Amino acid sequence: MKAVQFTDHGDRDVIEYGDFPDPTPDRDEVLVDVKAGALNHLDVWTRKGLPGMDLDMPHIPGSDGAGVVLEVGADVTRFEPGDRVALAAAVSCGTCEYCRHGDTTMCVDFHVIGEHVPGVHAEMAAVPEDNLIEVPKGVDWRTAAAAPLVFQTAWRMLITRGEVKPGEDVLVLGASGGVGHAAVQIAKYAGANVYATGSSEEKLDRARELGADHVIDYEEANFAERIREMTGKRGVDVVVDHVGAATWRDSLKSLAKGGRVLTCGATTGGNPTTDINRIFWNQLHVIGSTMATLGEAEDVLDLVWSGDLEPAIREVLPMSETARAHEMLEDREGFGKVVVLPDSEYGRE
Repeated sequence: MKAVQFTDHGDRDVIEYGDFPDPTPDRDEVLVDVKAGALNHLDVWTRKGLPGMDLDMPHIPGSDGAGVVLEVGADVTRFEPGDRVALAAAVSCGTCEYCRHGDTTMCVDFHVIGEHVPGVHAEMAAVPEDNLIEVPKGVDWRTAAAAPLVFQTAWRMLITRGEVKPGEDVLVLGASGGVGHAAVQIAKYAGANVYATGSSEEKLDRARELGADHVIDYEEANFAERIREMTGKRGVDVVVDHVGAATWRDSLKSLAKGGRVLTCGATTGGNPTTDINRIFWNQLHVIGSTMATLGEAEDVLDLVWSGDLEPAIREVLPMSETARAHEMLEDREGFGKVVVLPDSEYGRE
C-alpha cells in the first residue's frame, strides 16, 4: 500500500508518500480501507518530535481518518466488512484505576493513534475495534474524517470539564483552527454568548457564521483589552485557550472573577509566563482537558452526523501533498481542517 511516513523528525521535507507493508489486523483489530484523513496540529508536533517521544520508524502519522471495513479480527464483535467507520484516536489500557472508574482519558497508559503509535494516513490501517465509531450512510468521507479529534476534544473541554451553562460568556481563541472552530459551535450549542478571535476579516466572518456573537481581530487589538471593553470591565466566564504561551497572560486577564480558563493544547509553547497573583486574587480556575472518552466522542459526533455541528474544511489535498498540508497549519492559512485523501481516492468523489 501507499502511506504518508517519515523516518526521522524534522522539517516538512522529512515527509514522504510511498510504499509501506500492508497491515494485518490482530484479533481485536479492524482493517480499514481509508477513504479520507485529516490533519491536526498534533501531526506537526509529532513530525518535529516531542521530548520523550521514541517512535518506531518509519512512522505513519494521522489521528483522524474514516473509511470502510475490509476485514475484522477473530475477537471483533462490533463491526463487519462493509461497515462505515471513523477513528477515535485515544487509546487506554482498560484496567487501571481511572479506566475502571470510567474516565479513560486519565489512563496511566493513555496514548494517541498517530502520535505515539502508527496512524491512519495511508491507503489501509489496522485499528483496534474500541477506537472506531460507526459513520451513518449519507455522511461524506471528508466530514467523517475531519470531525472526530477536534469535536471530541472541544466537547469534553467545554461540556464535561468546563460545564459551560446557558447565558455564560465564553471566549474562544484561535477560532479558525480545528479545536477553535469546533469550540465556537459547541459553546453556542450549550447556550453561551460566544466571543471569538481571529487574524483576518474573512476568518472572523466564518466564526460569525458558525455562531460567534462577537469577534475580535487579535492582529488589530489586544483581545484582553477588547474583552474588558465589550463586557463593561467584567470579563468572560470561560476562556478556551489552546494557543499557549503567546496568549496565556491575556487569557487570565480576560476572565471575570471566579472564571475558568480551559486548555487542551499549547501550539505556541507550553511554558508561558503566568500571573499567580491574578489566579488567587480573582479565584480563577485553570482546567486541563485531553481528548474524550468513547461515549463523549459518540455524543458529539451524533450532532455532527445530524448536521447540528459541522467541521469546516479549508482544503482537500492528496496524501502525496501532506507536506503542503503541514505548511498550511504552521502558517495558519485558511479556516478549519485540512483533509487528505489517498492518492488513489483523490478526484473520485
